Amino acid sequence: MIVMLVFLSHSSIAQWVAQTSGTTAELKSVFFVNESTGWVVGLEGTILYTANGGNTWTPQSSGTTTILNAVFFTNSTTGYIGGGAGMILKTTNGGTNWSLLNTGTTEAIRSLYFVDANTGYAVGGYTSGGVILKTTNAGATWTSQVSGSNKWLNSVYFTDMNTGYAVGGESTSGKVVKTTNGGTNWTLQTIPTFYAMYGTYFSDASNGIAVGNSGVIIKTTNGGAQWAEQSSNTTGVLYGVTFVPKGTLHTGYAVGWNGRVLKSVDGGINWSSQPSGTTKTLNGVCFLNAATGYIVGDNGLILKTSNGGGVGLDENPALSKVRVSPNPCDDLLNIEFSGEVEASISLFGLDGREIHTEQLNTPSSQINMHTLQKGAYILRIRTSNATSSQKIIKM
Repeated sequence: MIVMLVFLSHSSIAQWVAQTSGTTAELKSVFFVNESTGWVVGLEGTILYTANGGNTWTPQSSGTTTILNAVFFTNSTTGYIGGGAGMILKTTNGGTNWSLLNTGTTEAIRSLYFVDANTGYAVGGYTSGGVILKTTNAGATWTSQVSGSNKWLNSVYFTDMNTGYAVGGESTSGKVVKTTNGGTNWTLQTIPTFYAMYGTYFSDASNGIAVGNSGVIIKTTNGGAQWAEQSSNTTGVLYGVTFVPKGTLHTGYAVGWNGRVLKSVDGGINWSSQPSGTTKTLNGVCFLNAATGYIVGDNGLILKTSNGGGVGLDENPALSKVRVSPNPCDDLLNIEFSGEVEASISLFGLDGREIHTEQLNTPSSQINMHTLQKGAYILRIRTSNATSSQKIIKM
């Protein structure tokens, strides 16, 4: 039996599950210290805590109704939250109590990153350009640094004690700044877009990703000397980005407007959509390992996946003439092209694990399915101008 390439419906592979948060406040940031223990923060001074992997979420008292934008823990008991009006809160008992730190600024804190238990950075701003604060004594004191950005900063990431990046901007004024000496000096970098940047992640001092307005994703492989724009297949704003395992660009996720979840399995070069099951804006994303991740967003939304969100799909009728047979399949899966023959084909498990990949320059190929376990798989086909995916059943 020969079948034409059939596109999967979002509902058939939905892998993100909404959790019961107990709040309707917009949630801005999520952080887990292990598979069980995590925190979420958001508007109206909201802090939520879980000790069982998100099965239940318990409110913690922040002592404020100010917006809380960012949360970062250095261990299971010590953590920090950044918010409006220069607010940074600290706990040393897992959030049972939070105390207000003296930051010396009234500018909004939008992102936090700690290199070790004592050394951390806070970035933000509102009226006076890009704000960067540094502490070397676990938040007891904060020192203002010259950011080199005349627009506020939205995200900060350090790869070691010396090398860090911060991204920001307002609407159409994107900024990326870098330090190589622990924040003593920050240098403005040249990026290939004028759109504001909202999230960033680096695997090491050289390789990193930033996401932002209008679906822009930019990548550097040389420490920001050059940035190249990647194809995101969306024009919606992207607010958060992360990769797993930490310290690699192996598997990446970006989230943003209208429930958009993007996944990359090739270092952030190509991105495909995952069904999130919502059209609410998604603000933050956190992954603990290849399988387990969380997303937070509007109206108290917390999403969880236990299988990497499944395989991202790009539905494109340009590949509707590709023939795949037989399906269901017990032995050899045949793939035939009636048009363009320069393509890559990949076979994934529903958990996102790549089982087979190859580059093609001939009109046909075969995948040996004989040794695979019975069940469902995803076949992804990419050409120079199209990407599509199909469910394959192994009998």
